[in-house]
Amino acid sequence: MSEPVNASPLAAEIRRRIELAGPMPVGQFMALCLAHPEHGYYMTRDPLGQRGDFITAPEISQMFGELVGLWAAAVWQQMGSPGNVRLVELGPGRGTMMRDALRAAQVVPDFHAAVAMHLVEASPVLAQQQRETLSGLGVPMTWHRSLDELPPGPQIIVANEFFDALPVHQSIKVGGGWHERVIKIDKSGSLTFGTASEQVPQFERLLPAGLRNAPDGACYEWRPVESALELGRRLVRDGGAALIIDYGHSESGLGETLQAVGGHAYADPLGTPGLVDLTAHVDFEVMAHAVESMGAIAHGPLSQREFLTRLGIASRAATLKAGATPEVAAGIDGALARLTGPGRDEMGELFKVIAFADRSLGALPGFAR
Repeated sequence: MSEPVNASPLAAEIRRRIELAGPMPVGQFMALCLAHPEHGYYMTRDPLGQRGDFITAPEISQMFGELVGLWAAAVWQQMGSPGNVRLVELGPGRGTMMRDALRAAQVVPDFHAAVAMHLVEASPVLAQQQRETLSGLGVPMTWHRSLDELPPGPQIIVANEFFDALPVHQSIKVGGGWHERVIKIDKSGSLTFGTASEQVPQFERLLPAGLRNAPDGACYEWRPVESALELGRRLVRDGGAALIIDYGHSESGLGETLQAVGGHAYADPLGTPGLVDLTAHVDFEVMAHAVESMGAIAHGPLSQREFLTRLGIASRAATLKAGATPEVAAGIDGALARLTGPGRDEMGELFKVIAFADRSLGALPGFAR
């Protein structure tokens, strides 16, 4: 049962829109919950860390960002070491990953000197936190609200837990046809899930071929591919590579993955709009097809465990532990397990890593067979 519609400031606005325009598609609901200019989740808070609602890999250990930084430096060398390269992060959180990446990249001084940093961030709260975290690093920094605002030129793009927060749409198969899943208001005044009365025209033609014989009751989630298309377009036009790390599935499939998190615990996605984080798994197969349709090439996906292992995370952990107190060493071991372990509460298998590049670069670090 959903919470009453007045359980959050945004709920009244969502109810008003539903009353005026009818049931609201899940994708529109998710977009409002996360990015409403006044009440959107990311517009009003820093959600990260123990005092927030969730924790990401860069906040677990410096090792994560350090390896990403060394990966970027190695890719830059493959690119021919251009004297001016745009190091881009999509959704930089608190700036922790980029801070650790740039510190590690100082072992390649020419790369560090060539970097102009570009951060794509829609949240003013997080952008301010990033400015504080990244101050004094000695590289020029520019903030943008979207990927298409980035200037042209050679680029290395990284994104950790960015695409999972982009609005996701859902369709349910009912009576042999596909109907978009919507949010409506029930008799008690609460928000609830429903399905649109009209079928989505020609929806099966949009489905991956292996999913077209889905049974009634099946759910299919999809995201618009504009961001992936822009990613591929930029890489082919300007040269460079992109590293995407997120949780999701390597192959397209059926099933609902929309979830809400608040206070490090799962929550009702409809209960308190704007006050909890909403995410859904990334479909890496669809993303790869979109990027490759622009002429770029995909590498992976790999599990996060395999990728970090190939980059040498175990050796880095051993170096950090050398001379550390037993308590600090235990913390490093715990972080290593969290980042690479296979369990439900660990990231090693749930999270996937995929890279895209213009075809001139060949095999990328961590992906070469």
